[in-house]
Parts: sequence; C-alpha cells; structure tokens
Amino acid sequence: MAQPTLDAFQVIADPSRRKMLMLLSTNSLTINSLAENFDMSRPAVSKHIKVLYTAGFIAIEDIGRERHCTLKQDGFNELKKWISYFDEFWTLKLKNLETLLNNKLVN
Repeated sequence: MAQPTLDAFQVIADPSRRKMLMLLSTNSLTINSLAENFDMSRPAVSKHIKVLYTAGFIAIEDIGRERHCTLKQDGFNELKKWISYFDEFWTLKLKNLETLLNNKLVN
C-alpha cells in the first residue's frame, strides 16, 4: 500500500523530524548517526527519514556501505512560499495602518 503524500507542514509537524532537520543543518549524517540522537527504534527513525526524503527535505546518498543524509531545498520551498504570502499580507496591512495613523496625526 502506498504511503499518502504529506504536505510540508505535516512533515515538519513531527518534533522528531524537525530535530532531524536541525541536526542535518550543520552536517551530512549517516542514518545510523541520526538514529543515535533519538530514543526510538531504528525502523522508526527510517520511517521518519523516508517521510523527509519523499517530501524533498533531504537527499540520501549511498557512500560505500553507509547511507548519508543531507538537507535539500525542495521541501523548504513550499514553506517559504506560504510564509512569504503572509509576510506580504501583514506588511501591506501594517503599511495601511501606518498611512491611516499618519493621516489622523496630520488632520
């Protein structure tokens, strides 16, 4: 059975996956190295890694007998686009408020 695709916010909603992303932000790590940072089974860590990989947050490269995980920008683009939309929304609202307040002060 195919695993349903999660959107970027569902992916980062899990604290363990957020911690994995933070750990990978400083360095590429093997799956075993990542697993050492969590109090969960190796299959549970692998499941989280698969979610991150499928959503485009990490890349996995086989080097010798080890699998190395590195951050990938793709998954973050959806987050950035959503946050940028609301950044622009609030910037416009605050600009309108500023204009309104300046007009009140002048009058």
